Amino acid sequence: MAGRARPVALAGEQVLLVVPDLADLLVGGLRRGTTVAVSGSTSLALRVLAGPSQAGSWCAAVGLPAIGLVAAAELGVTLDRLALVPDVDPRQWATVVAALLDAIDVVLARPPLRVRPADARRLVARARERGSVLVTAGGWEGADVRLTVEAQRWDGIGAGHGHLQSCHLDVVATGRAAAARPRRATFAIGTAPEPALVTAPDGAGAPISGRRRGWGPAGE
Repeated sequence: MAGRARPVALAGEQVLLVVPDLADLLVGGLRRGTTVAVSGSTSLALRVLAGPSQAGSWCAAVGLPAIGLVAAAELGVTLDRLALVPDVDPRQWATVVAALLDAIDVVLARPPLRVRPADARRLVARARERGSVLVTAGGWEGADVRLTVEAQRWDGIGAGHGHLQSCHLDVVATGRAAAARPRRATFAIGTAPEPALVTAPDGAGAPISGRRRGWGPAGE
């Protein structure tokens, strides 16, 4: 699989596609060689993988045994482009992630409780060198972009009872350089995802057009 999935960062392919509801947060698209930290929602982290996988890029999820394939598919992830490594020995975590960054376009990984600073720097450098994208489920020191769920609200509950129908996530994006200005968006989880993709603009930092849409149920 490594030979088929190896990232190739050609001219004009430095930015991976994003789905419309991430356009306002990942302005300019998902840039190769960067690190994106997603805090507060596994669903949001999986949604980051949706655009690249739909466009033909390989993705991987490491150290997330609770991920449901049905939920991932409903969030827009193309399953035949998703490699799963559910359980990883914390002592081997950095080695496994580094190997995947060599061969996979986008790697979603949940860091163990303690990551050595030297390992963290090595993974960031590996993503940059290979033109892949490291997405962490949780905080990551020095991430280029940070997506953080500030609040979530559930619909469907009446006076202490009812059927949960959807969850609204209030998300803020911060980061470094061009991503330093905070951006906010609200997502509704509970309806089928829109499969359409939005291409990154030619001009760096230019906004991507697209409507926010609800996306499918996921195990929060």
